[in-house]
Amino acid sequence: MSQITLSTLDGAKAEGRRFAMLTAYDASFAQAAARSGIETLLIGDSLGMVAQGHGSTLPVTMADMAYHTACVARGVESCEQRPLLVADLPFAAANTSVDAAANAARLMQAGANAIKIEGGAWLAETVRHLSERGIPVCAHLGLTPQSADMLGGYRLQGRDEAAAARIRADAALLEEAGARLVLLECVPSGLGEAVTQAARVPVIGIGAGPATDAQVLVMHDMLGVTSGRKARFVKDYLAGRGGISDAFRAFAEEVRSGAYPAPEHCYGA
Repeated sequence: MSQITLSTLDGAKAEGRRFAMLTAYDASFAQAAARSGIETLLIGDSLGMVAQGHGSTLPVTMADMAYHTACVARGVESCEQRPLLVADLPFAAANTSVDAAANAARLMQAGANAIKIEGGAWLAETVRHLSERGIPVCAHLGLTPQSADMLGGYRLQGRDEAAAARIRADAALLEEAGARLVLLECVPSGLGEAVTQAARVPVIGIGAGPATDAQVLVMHDMLGVTSGRKARFVKDYLAGRGGISDAFRAFAEEVRSGAYPAPEHCYGA
């Protein structure tokens, strides 16, 4: 058995090898994703919407995140290749650096290998605080669903030069503070490329164009089981395939080859 680590992902970036990330919330789907070659799994607070039926991620608690992280960790224990597990700190769990450290430790003890936090420059002190205590951080920039109300809803971010410059600066600052990964959501492709080229750490995109080091999708979205309006970057990988594992493998293969995202899944230039 082998474990995908942050060093594995650093090596992939250095060698120009793209890797895939999917959300996972339970043992069975986590195991299926791992056995289909998915290198990284995100235990996302998106579970509030796709698993719990809420209208946003805000109601998700630390207890929810710890429970689902433990489920996913147990699911991949016996896999030949164990994915790197990244778990979300939910809404208001990182209001102070001390709170963030205590809550992140809880998720690491549940089985996470890294912690994802939404926010920009204001999080630099928290990222540094966590990094100094041995807690790897994935910084989430662009569209940050926990603050969607402040952003005017689920909208494209970084559309003008001032907004794009702010995202580029935030990415650099959080990397300097110790972030080991950057997740960039719903920004123009050109901005996704600029952040990826400037970053020394792997950049994971969702609606951030084809140039990022990795791509992530919400599992329910890529299996075509979510209702309502679909984001432009969503592709249904189950359609026309024999089963869920086939869909997972197709996603991983298209990310590695660069076939996904295609132009129709991207924003701007």
